Amino acid sequence: MKSASHFLSAVLVLTAVALFIAGPATAQADEQVKVRKVQEPPEKPAEPATVAKARPASQQKAEEKAPEKAAQAADTQKEGEKPGQTAEQPGGVTPAKPETAADGNAADEVADKAAAEAEAKPADGTPATTETEANPPAPPPGPLERSYEQAEKQVMEAEANEERAIQEQWQDHADPIASPDAVPGGKITYAAASPPKSLNPYLDNNTFSYQVFGSLYESLLGTDPVTSDYAPGLARRWEISKDKRQFTFYLDPLARWSDGQPITAEDVLWTFNAVMAPESQTGPAKVSLRTFLKKPPEIIDRLTIRFTADETHWRNLMAAGGFEILPKHVFEGRDFNKINNDFPVVSGPYRIAEHREGVSLTLKRRPDWWARSRSSTRGTCNFETVVFRFFAEQDNAFDAFIAGEVDVFPVYRAAIWTGKTNGKKFDLNWIVKRQVRNRHPVGFQGFAMNMRRAPFDDVRVRKALALLLDRPRMNETLMSNQYFLHRSYFEGLYDTSNTCGNAVLPFDPDSARALLDEAGWKTDPATGMRKKDGKPLSFTFLTRDESSDKFLALYGEDLRKAGVEMKIERKDWAAWTRDMDEYKFDMTWAAWSGGLYPDPENMWSSAEADKPGGNNITGFKDQMVDQLIETQKSIFSVRERNGICRRIDSILAEKIPYILLWNTDSVRLLYWDKFGTPPTVLSKFGDERSLLTYWWYDADNADDLKDAMSNGEALPARPDIVDFDEAFAPAE
Repeated sequence: MKSASHFLSAVLVLTAVALFIAGPATAQADEQVKVRKVQEPPEKPAEPATVAKARPASQQKAEEKAPEKAAQAADTQKEGEKPGQTAEQPGGVTPAKPETAADGNAADEVADKAAAEAEAKPADGTPATTETEANPPAPPPGPLERSYEQAEKQVMEAEANEERAIQEQWQDHADPIASPDAVPGGKITYAAASPPKSLNPYLDNNTFSYQVFGSLYESLLGTDPVTSDYAPGLARRWEISKDKRQFTFYLDPLARWSDGQPITAEDVLWTFNAVMAPESQTGPAKVSLRTFLKKPPEIIDRLTIRFTADETHWRNLMAAGGFEILPKHVFEGRDFNKINNDFPVVSGPYRIAEHREGVSLTLKRRPDWWARSRSSTRGTCNFETVVFRFFAEQDNAFDAFIAGEVDVFPVYRAAIWTGKTNGKKFDLNWIVKRQVRNRHPVGFQGFAMNMRRAPFDDVRVRKALALLLDRPRMNETLMSNQYFLHRSYFEGLYDTSNTCGNAVLPFDPDSARALLDEAGWKTDPATGMRKKDGKPLSFTFLTRDESSDKFLALYGEDLRKAGVEMKIERKDWAAWTRDMDEYKFDMTWAAWSGGLYPDPENMWSSAEADKPGGNNITGFKDQMVDQLIETQKSIFSVRERNGICRRIDSILAEKIPYILLWNTDSVRLLYWDKFGTPPTVLSKFGDERSLLTYWWYDADNADDLKDAMSNGEALPARPDIVDFDEAFAPAE
């Protein structure tokens, strides 16, 4: 099962494989995790993001977190994405999905249907009785007020009944996506991007760290891989108070740490306190958990803990149930800010076997994982050994893949997908080339502008700079038209029934010059460059690798023609991350993963604009957006919340905190044909990282590949395009 928090966050996309474990409960909001800030023009949005299966909580967490919990990011760019970003963009950060609140698309309606049915028919099958009916107030309120109060209480009671019904009806069952043919064993080597500064995602909010951490540790709740409903994780059941402010979790008495000690409420409380401590540099993680500070979590008994929120918020359950729990007896007394790469005691399906800093990370499967006997985990987390090899440049990673040093290569650049996937190894099907479409939430990527400093504090300048970016030319000449051009920060909230009304900013140098003139940046006849108050219109683009160069070269050329100077400063991943955490940049490439349930607070709230290490990297502040964020907190209707997010989206499109780039709605994979995969290849809501949950080493396929290569023979071709909805056929 996936962790709940994954649905919430937007993670900075790092381009790594999304971990294979069911993560914490469905924090299905778009908190946005930074796509591992990597400098390469992602062709496809990051994310990692980044969604829910009836798998162990940790598994799903990894897939979706690097979907919104993290407010967090990916490491491999896709030409529209960078390593750790989306589509084809250089260096990026991670992400997460308004006309009127009543507006909604098909997905919104489906999401609200269950709640409506629960209202009509409570779990026990009897008519719902509201508190107003049971204890009528005296004196009675007016008819309109009484009607509203009764309706409100009825909805809250129905939702509580629904949660109880879900828990009562939940039974441990096989993951319908996992293949019954899957067998444990074997090794897989995966091409990852630059290594993160920390494997602790509480300290380094990126998809790769979430992926790895999600395989080591678990959260209280998990999510179903097909329905995305909450499911047991470390907690075997949970209760929600009628006012939706108290959440009581009952830990599974079978849950154990890898050293044999039981997982208890003490571990949960210690982890919460460590993350929320003022001195802990846990940025984005504090946003959703701070509501539990006024009345700290209460230990009821050894295996029971209760969280009490200071406000009603739709994400509270996933927040309380969706953060990974660490062992108190191992880490108590240590400086949390220094818990980076050493995790000797874990609870999840994998452990760290070897970490060669800057080179590779090796995980080993745990045969003694406490949840291994669950039916929901069978056929998942199959590889005995998982090796992540780090590459600062995607071209180097591709060369290693072609040489057979790497088994799986997610493609983030169109130039590789369209221009380098040919030759004998491809023609004879030794290497499988596949494009997979599923329900993975699309994030966004763009050039982030630091609005805290001039000239980016002027929307006219930001718009002018956007009008000077020739996206169509880049898409055609550098990416073979493999991407769609962004027009929204919440692409997943639009469909044929809810079209996006945001204006598409074209390449328009004349309009850009007019805006710069209006903003007071006049052209100096002697130099051709623009000045204001004697200062030139000049800024620095902070990048992380050479993959951005071809895009920035075209952009810089058009900027110069308009009298704008762009200087390029390249730093390694660690230095780039430090500057981003402290907002020491003018402009940079950032990609964000998407989430099933967008939560705009982490990235767009004014309160988050000046907090170090946060997701509001542009310093965006807007009173109307703040009001809309506050309004959506107490709305439990997905349809209505999505309507509010569309309104926020329209404001963002006008304010232009990012110069939006491009993205793709599919995953592109290259791999040596020695693995077994389920018919869907990937999970329903996950990205390329979900392959680590469902694939397995197939000895027969490996032998066939070896023989074919020895004899120069062809292997049977695999379908080059896979659609999840068409391939998924759950057992009756």
